[in-house]
Amino acid sequence: MIKKIAFLSFLAVAASSASAQKISAVNDVIDCGQIVYNHPVEVNFDLKNKGGAQLVIKDVRTSCGCTKADYPRTPIAGGQDFTVAATYDARQLGHFYKQIAIYSNASNEPFYLTLKGVVVDKIIDFSGEYPFVVGNVKTDKNNIEFDDVNSGDMPLQKIHIMNNSPKTVTPVIMHLPNYLKAEVSPTRIAPGHAGEATITLLSKKLRNFGLSQTSVYLGMFPGDKVSPDKEISVSAVLLPSFSNLTDFQRLNAPKLQLSQKDVNIHMEGKSKKTELLIIQNTGKEMLDIQALQMFTTGLQLSLNKRHLLPGEEAKLKITVKDEIRNARSKPRVLMITNDPENAKVVININVD
Repeated sequence: MIKKIAFLSFLAVAASSASAQKISAVNDVIDCGQIVYNHPVEVNFDLKNKGGAQLVIKDVRTSCGCTKADYPRTPIAGGQDFTVAATYDARQLGHFYKQIAIYSNASNEPFYLTLKGVVVDKIIDFSGEYPFVVGNVKTDKNNIEFDDVNSGDMPLQKIHIMNNSPKTVTPVIMHLPNYLKAEVSPTRIAPGHAGEATITLLSKKLRNFGLSQTSVYLGMFPGDKVSPDKEISVSAVLLPSFSNLTDFQRLNAPKLQLSQKDVNIHMEGKSKKTELLIIQNTGKEMLDIQALQMFTTGLQLSLNKRHLLPGEEAKLKITVKDEIRNARSKPRVLMITNDPENAKVVININVD
């Protein structure tokens, strides 16, 4: 009998949990981007009661007196959308980060919303061009390269965005690998207005030295579909470290000598053409070619030897195919070696 009562109590708790109130937000962080000093900014947080029971907001508190919030005072039915409107009185220059805490019957802990941006004397617009169409917006680039990265570095690059569509967009960077982080400012970009996406490389999460390549996608709203027209290619070159080498080790290190670093290919109507390069170790220790990679499609590589004793040579054949003309970035070949003076070697491919 005791077990039966306990089981029924468990079912009651489970049923109650299933229909309980739960707050969810389309964006719990809204970036306002640049706002002008002494001009209050207003934003709306779109929220929803995802539970089956009524949601009652008991109180909403802000992290300072310069931020005010307006919220529904009546119960919110299960499944119903609602809005919390926030106003920040921009009376101090510089970056701001304000929190809004929602206290309700959904939890003993508050649900937090965040409002951030930067207060400026004057809005500074991007003065460059937007030559690429990505999704429904224009951008100044569709390819990002992080060159000469050392482990522990966190370099960043920006993509400037112009919304030339008739609707407000909420850009989001999709399909990010674990070694990339992205933020878009402002969160919402109105028609005819600009914003920027900041892509940060977390180099400690790169697994191998040399080239890592991926594609991310610029969606127009959270949950947008991935498609080729929204693609942004990203590459990173992680270099090995030789900071701990002694003077003796450097003096006796391997030394790479390459017959040419700029390859000029004249296709002359042919579908492919091959160029031969000679790699020689003129140092005192074995030369290891640790990575041999291509930045673009349309190239084929053949290397007859990766480990060269002092005085030895290797033959590198680079075959260029006609499809290279459609490459998104400049055609290049990357070598990573154990030569401290030539840890990274880039061979440029010029095609006409």
